[in-house]
Amino acid sequence: MTNQTSVTEFRLLGFSVITELQILHFLVFLFAYMAAFMGNFLIIVLVTFNHHLHSPMYFFLKNMSFLDLCYISATVLKSMVNAIMHCHSISFHSCFLQLFFFIMFGTAGLALLTVMAYDRYLAICSPLRYRTVMNTRACVQMAAGSWLSGALYSVLHVGNSFSLPFCGPNFVHQFFCDLPPLLQLSCSDTQPNKVHNIVLALCYGFICFTLIFVSYIHIFNSVVRIPSAEGRNKAFSTCLPHLIVVSLFISIGFFMYMKQNSRAPSTQDMVVPALCAIVPPILNHIIYSLRNKEIKAALRKVKRQGWNMATYF
Repeated sequence: MTNQTSVTEFRLLGFSVITELQILHFLVFLFAYMAAFMGNFLIIVLVTFNHHLHSPMYFFLKNMSFLDLCYISATVLKSMVNAIMHCHSISFHSCFLQLFFFIMFGTAGLALLTVMAYDRYLAICSPLRYRTVMNTRACVQMAAGSWLSGALYSVLHVGNSFSLPFCGPNFVHQFFCDLPPLLQLSCSDTQPNKVHNIVLALCYGFICFTLIFVSYIHIFNSVVRIPSAEGRNKAFSTCLPHLIVVSLFISIGFFMYMKQNSRAPSTQDMVVPALCAIVPPILNHIIYSLRNKEIKAALRKVKRQGWNMATYF
């Protein structure tokens, strides 16, 4: 791609230029990042070193936790450094690289949620075939496919915008390089790019959400035919955390992109993307942990052993 532009760097304006508010910004983001890091890292460690959790469902959960860590790191770390160092510049290529990773990890997460819905479908609707179909090789291929689809989507999404000319100004009214404020800075007609991005997002989202919806239609049909109430409750308990996370993903994504940034930036233009970048990585592991007896049992075991992970080797 040939990119002809006079802009060599962007200025991320963030939430405020007041020193006290920048320190508050740093502290809030630090607390959110540490909460997401500790929770997701704990899930990764538990699933890795506890042989009772070596199953396809927890393999995908571990991948989701790692994705969440990458997702929040792509935006929050740079913003924290900017706030504490009072330096808000980011190079042109670093800006689009940050945007690439932000979109990649987000869309890969949606693809992984789709794979997890298929995993629950097989476990409940075809339990006799489950171990045969969801073998180690198939799980690795599905997880790799989720990452690859996210990377491909991000290349198409970001590459379409990276090719635009940017002649100035270079002030991005956001705490990270997000697509809507970047498109406003281009000195060419961005309407075709917006249409391209919307069509691409609708196609990707439609495929994932359709597969999730069809999977759960079959799951609910199978669950209601289970004769025992205990069996129905157990089946629903394994699906409920996934359904909550999918609903959270859809809701946050909807609120993030339903409003195009106006020429006069508002507080909402910054707050909504901040919630999208911070809330899912913090809540996802909490949702799965609170509703999962095996995860809670593993946590109790670690607590009894004084967090001595050497016992898992």
